[in-house]
Amino acid sequence: MKPKLLLHICCGPCATEVVRRLQDDYEVVGFFYNPNIEPEDEYLRRLASVQHLSAAWHVLVDVGLYEPERFLAVARGFEDEPEGGARCERCFRLRLEETARRAAANGCTVVASTLTIGRNKRADVINRIGRAACAPLGLEFLERDWKKQDGFNRSVAYSRELGLYRQDYCGCRFSKRD
Repeated sequence: MKPKLLLHICCGPCATEVVRRLQDDYEVVGFFYNPNIEPEDEYLRRLASVQHLSAAWHVLVDVGLYEPERFLAVARGFEDEPEGGARCERCFRLRLEETARRAAANGCTVVASTLTIGRNKRADVINRIGRAACAPLGLEFLERDWKKQDGFNRSVAYSRELGLYRQDYCGCRFSKRD
């Protein structure tokens, strides 16, 4: 029996290559939790893309609450940070802590995130935050840099093949500004 893994999904395109790599070794369940994404219509486009992937590849995806006020609360005071700075770390922590809680509540023993497939995302930072989010709950965080081994480019190719919406900014109002 494969271990049950809850995969934090930031968007459909990023999930493609990560799901493909995980499916042989894990029972993968997706979790779309991204309170950072604004405006709401952008959030809904990204959610629709994840749901399209879920249907096409038969991957169960759980959808968390859309709580932009939670993101704004953790970003408060860090609005002027550069992309990749302390604001982003706080955002990653918010999303990965919620993913770990959801994993523990649903019998998953392993957690992973699609976040590290992004070309501008630092895997060492995300993996550190993921470990810290999972440790108190007795969960394993699967540390990976999904962009390695041509992961990012493969995700782009899968996205085109599936006709997935591909965004041009991280998701929050501050990354869009930058």
